[in-house]
Parts: sequence; structure tokens; C-alpha cells
Amino acid sequence: DLSGTLLSPDQARVSSEVAGIIRDVPVQLGTEVRAGDLLVRLEPRELQLALDRAEGQLRQIEAQLGIDHSQAQRPPSDDQIASVRQAMANRDDARNTFKRAQQLHDRGLMSQVDFDTADTRMKIAEANYQAAVDNIQALKATLQDRRAAWELAQKKLNDASIKAPVAGAVSERLVQPGEFIRENTPVATIVQVNPLKLKTAIQEKYAGLIHPAQSVAFAVEAFPGRTFAGKVAYVSPAVDQATRTFAVEALVDNADRVLKPGFFAKGVVHTHRDENVLAVPEDAISTLAGVSTVYVIEGGKARQQ
Repeated sequence: DLSGTLLSPDQARVSSEVAGIIRDVPVQLGTEVRAGDLLVRLEPRELQLALDRAEGQLRQIEAQLGIDHSQAQRPPSDDQIASVRQAMANRDDARNTFKRAQQLHDRGLMSQVDFDTADTRMKIAEANYQAAVDNIQALKATLQDRRAAWELAQKKLNDASIKAPVAGAVSERLVQPGEFIRENTPVATIVQVNPLKLKTAIQEKYAGLIHPAQSVAFAVEAFPGRTFAGKVAYVSPAVDQATRTFAVEALVDNADRVLKPGFFAKGVVHTHRDENVLAVPEDAISTLAGVSTVYVIEGGKARQQ
């Protein structure tokens, strides 16, 4: 024998990941939804503006790096960027000028002042080249930050449409249109209604008889005279020392949605089946002084046995 409660095997309390004003709540209490169905829609205007701003900042950095935003491009190498190429050309020109000046100076054909000027210009050009490279490295780091900010703004805009993470029925509708909610505000609770889980506890003396895949038959008060079926799915490996029972969970098909989570159920677990047993109607059995008998027809006569 068993008695227990029907529960939903999967339940989700859905919360909003962004703040905003609720525009629409298309579900009601008891509405069945599939994974991905819309539960709540927030006003997206402010989130769209934030996305546009993040996109503008991203495009600005991409333009400085010469990246075409219409194509998924990685940042070019440093020597392919215009500012670095210009600084490199100035550096190379300054180096060549210094080499010629050094040759003339060694032959005594250039004054020390002009030689020092060529040397200084070369050092300035090399410093400018290094500054250009450092600036590009900083721009590339900023590019990653701007892309992350743009993706985050895009995610928040998508989160303005709050969708069901699992299939089931709406057991709680916690918000109304026009209401302002903050981040992490619960908006609805979804419970799975098919199949349901029958959770019960069985006495420890039956621990050797109960195992998964056994059939379960039970009834609920809401439908007197009707028997529902299920199968044992999970059996606890431990016994509760306080109650001397072990937990058992059975899965119950609820395709017609007549059973509801929270129903109290009472029934039996079919532990084994006796074969080759003669069955007679209960009304045919007579019990007197603790002895049960039936009447058997043999040769046209009734004999008590």
C-alpha cells in the first residue's frame, strides 16, 4: 500500500533579467506554454537606445582600426594600419637620412650641428612609431571592450521578451501590464504537468520488494471510482531513521491533464504476480468460523469445498 502526493517533476520560477515597464503579459493562470513561448514583454525603447549607443561607439573604434563592420573581421596587424604605416615610413626615412649624414660627417663634409639634427630626427621618428604602435594596441583593447558592451546591450534588448525556459502550465502570474519591475523580479511560475511525479514513503520491511519499473495503481479524491496508473522511477537507497521508511517516486502519465500537482493519492505498488491461480468472485466465498469455502459443481451436484 502507498499514500503520497502528486508533484510536478520540473518547476521554474521565471524572473526578469532587465528592469523596465511591462507592456504585455500574454499568459494567464493555467495557460500551457512550450519552451520558448513568450511570458512577458517589456517596453524596449530605452534598451534599444542603449544598443544604438553601444553600436555607435563600436563603429567608431572599428573605423579607427580600418575594420569593415559589415564583415566579421578580426583586427588587422599593426603594420597594416594607416597610422602605423605612416609612422613606420617616417622612421625609415629618418634612419636613411641619418645614415647618409653619418657618412658625410665621417668624411668631414657635414657639420656637427647638422649631424646632431639628423640623429635627433631619427630618434623622434622612432619614438613616434612606438607611440603609434602603443596607440593601436590600446585601440584593439578598447575594441574588445566595445564589442562586449554591444553584445551585452543586445542581450538586454532580447531579454525584454521574457520567455518560458521549460514546457508546462503557468501556476503563478506575478505581474501586470504597466507595472515597473527591477532586475531579478519574478514574473511567473511554470510547472510541468505531464508527466507528474507521485512521491511516497514505504515501510522499511518492504525494501526488498520495491524496485524501479514496477507498476503503481492509485486513486484521488477528485475522481472517485477511477484508477490511475504509473511506474516506479526512483527508489531511495537510504531509510529515514525517524519514520523507518524509504522514499519512492513514480512517474504518472497525465496526457489528459486531469491530475493536478498537489493531489493526495492512495493506492498500491504491484510487487509481484502469482501465476496459475484460480480466481472466483468474492460473492462465491463463504466464511464460517474462520474457514472459507466455495461450492463446486461436479456431476450435476454441488459440493462444498
